[in-house]
Amino acid sequence: MKNNIVLIGMPGVGKSTLGVVLAKQLGYEFVDADLLIQKRENCLLKEIIASKGVEGFLEIENEVNASICADKTVIATGGSVIYGKEAMAHLKEIGTVVYLKLDFDTLDGRLGSLKGRGVVLKDGQDLKSLYQERVPLYQQYADIIVDEGGLDLESTLKEVISKLS
Repeated sequence: MKNNIVLIGMPGVGKSTLGVVLAKQLGYEFVDADLLIQKRENCLLKEIIASKGVEGFLEIENEVNASICADKTVIATGGSVIYGKEAMAHLKEIGTVVYLKLDFDTLDGRLGSLKGRGVVLKDGQDLKSLYQERVPLYQQYADIIVDEGGLDLESTLKEVISKLS
């Protein structure tokens, strides 16, 4: 049954912020997948990446997201969830996948330092190359795409709700 809403997109697009407000508006539960990962591993995302490496982190993220059981829930995923084939297959099965899209320059202005955010970066990778690598994957998995360019939280919320109905 697909009565969940799964938010995907780059770090900094507001998946968690929008997710909480969207869940309240719809009378849904809210789950932040990054918090589920931190709870399972008992440490912060950046600490998991530091200790287990990028590949180790992605394996954990894939397992956690592939095992989410939810009903009438808005699920905010981590930006790297799209690397997990099992996770994405599961999330598409249980929910409508909404890609929160933001242009690179706006995103770059919002993010500041990526290191402190627990963002999965391969050696030598910067935000621009990460963005270019991920955007096609977000588009591939999305059931709905909402372009947040120039929209505030309230407008993005209205846009998501109108596309869901």
